[in-house]
Amino acid sequence: MKVLGADALIVVDVQCDFCPGGALPVKGGDEIVGVINDLLPKFDHWFYTRDWHPEGHCSFAEDPEFRDGSWPVHCVRNTPGAAFHPDLHVPEGAVVINKPSERDTETYNGYQGTDLAERLRRSGVARVFVCGLATDYCVRSTALASMDEGFQTVLLEDACRAVDVPEGTGAQAVDEMRRAGVRVCRSEELA
Repeated sequence: MKVLGADALIVVDVQCDFCPGGALPVKGGDEIVGVINDLLPKFDHWFYTRDWHPEGHCSFAEDPEFRDGSWPVHCVRNTPGAAFHPDLHVPEGAVVINKPSERDTETYNGYQGTDLAERLRRSGVARVFVCGLATDYCVRSTALASMDEGFQTVLLEDACRAVDVPEGTGAQAVDEMRRAGVRVCRSEELA
């Protein structure tokens, strides 16, 4: 698949707290960093989302269920855990989207409450390639929202990892995205 000038790479939540050693590690989360870095030269437009929670966020639990709505404290604004993985390259000119989060609301996709769609349109983007963490939560939500916003959407499956709790949710998320019209491919298929 040829990457065109009207394509953008959306890198979802590749943050320290979602990588090994973080507060909410995704198994193999750090393994995608090199894959993503290798993708960067293929694109002219890069958008990075990140969880940006306030202290005391409603999803934080002392005894978390590790499912939608119940998580350990993670990605608190301006903390080391909220920083991008130290080996992740963020090119000059890349746009960073902080997913807004009020204490009493959760935001999984990069569009909700942000100007991501507007910025993509202003840049002339027609197709987005989505990668990052985690396949079954924020990547899924961002890819589906990209479709809802009218962008052709491609999931770079090898540049994602899933929480996968309960087991199988990562594969289910990929199937759901496919059924919604998201094209699924691997990074080596891009030219």
